[in-house]
Amino acid sequence: MAYRTFIFDFDGTLADTLEESRLIYNRMAPDYGLREVTQDEIHHLRHLSLKELLDHLDIPKRRVPSLLARGTTLMRANISKLPLIPGMAEVLPQLRTQARSFGILTSNATANVDLFLRAHGLRDLFDFISSTSKLTGKAKHLRAIRKTFSLDAGEMVYVGDEIRDIKASKKAGIPVAAVTWGFNSAESLAGENPEHILSRPDEFLLLTADS
Repeated sequence: MAYRTFIFDFDGTLADTLEESRLIYNRMAPDYGLREVTQDEIHHLRHLSLKELLDHLDIPKRRVPSLLARGTTLMRANISKLPLIPGMAEVLPQLRTQARSFGILTSNATANVDLFLRAHGLRDLFDFISSTSKLTGKAKHLRAIRKTFSLDAGEMVYVGDEIRDIKASKKAGIPVAAVTWGFNSAESLAGENPEHILSRPDEFLLLTADS
């Protein structure tokens, strides 16, 4: 079945925010008694699940909501200057002509996403932007989006770059396409058995074709 509703993660999937996120984290780390993350460490972190990542960095779960909220606020200052994932500017408008609806579900702030999309001339492509303040709250939101828009789960696909995106989609009963250009490595994503693994943005166009 061809997908008609595309719901995208934001950080690492549409926007290249990895280095900005690392810099923001390092800026906050001393205030929370956490150590900084070096560029050389990113390669190892890409193979970790969310739980493994928090354990590796010694981040207590109780600190996560505060770190996320403060981090998204700090990101707003530079969000419009951050780059799109290469190839997205060309592929998204073409994909939109073949889809019934486009949306975003992110752990980032809706205001940040809106500013970023407007800066890159893409805001009009998207029907909605939804945000969850919890790193593990996407399954609930995916089910809510399906219900709100009376969508057929088989015609929906969630697109993300992290292990937690795959787990959320499976929990919500919605197909998932994992992209390898974001945070988690291709190997770690494959280990979660997503319906699709994409290595280039132009591969999105294959998901709209009837099999």
